[in-house]
Amino acid sequence: MSEYSWPSENGWCQVTGAEAAWAETVRSLPVGTPVAGEVIGRQPFGAFLSLDGRPEAVGLARVDRMPRCRELPTVGQLVAGEVVWHAEHNHQVGIMLREWAEHEDLLPRFVECVGQVVTGHVTKIAPIGFFVRLADCVEGLVPLTEEVADLAESVREGQAVSVLIVDVDLDGRRVRLAAQGVG
Repeated sequence: MSEYSWPSENGWCQVTGAEAAWAETVRSLPVGTPVAGEVIGRQPFGAFLSLDGRPEAVGLARVDRMPRCRELPTVGQLVAGEVVWHAEHNHQVGIMLREWAEHEDLLPRFVECVGQVVTGHVTKIAPIGFFVRLADCVEGLVPLTEEVADLAESVREGQAVSVLIVDVDLDGRRVRLAAQGVG
C-alpha cells in the first residue's frame, strides 16, 4: 500500500444519500462535538476518517492543524478528536485529532536556554551538519564548520552529544547548536 491513498482505494465507499443527509450530519455533529473513527485514506493535505455512528459522513483531519513533528495516522488506525468545521461543498466534517490538540510546543522553552550546554541525541547526519533532538519535537542543527568537521565524521545516529544552544528562531522554528563533545 502506498503512503497516500484515497478512501475508495482502501475499500471505503461513500454511503448513498450523503448529500441528502448533510443537514442532519451538521445538526448532529456541531463544532465542538467529540468524535471517533477510523482512518480510511491519507493525502499530503490530511487524513480522511470514517466517523463512528455517522456512516454517511467523512471526516478530514487537515495537516495544517497537525504539529510539525507529528505524522498523519495510518490507514486503519482508530483516532479520536473534535469537530472544528463543516465543508458543505464536499460534505466533509473537519476534525482536530485529540493527540494534535493536546500536543505542547516545547520550542519556546528553549529561548531561555540560549547559552546553555545540554545533552541530546543525534537524529540525522547531513552534508550541512548533524541534527540533535533536544526534546519531544525539538531538534537543532550543529552546522558543519572546520571546527566540528572531525566530530561530525565521528558521530552516529542515536549517539548522545553535548551541545551549546546558540540561537532559537521561533518564527523559523530553528535551533542553532554548537558541538561541545560526544557523550
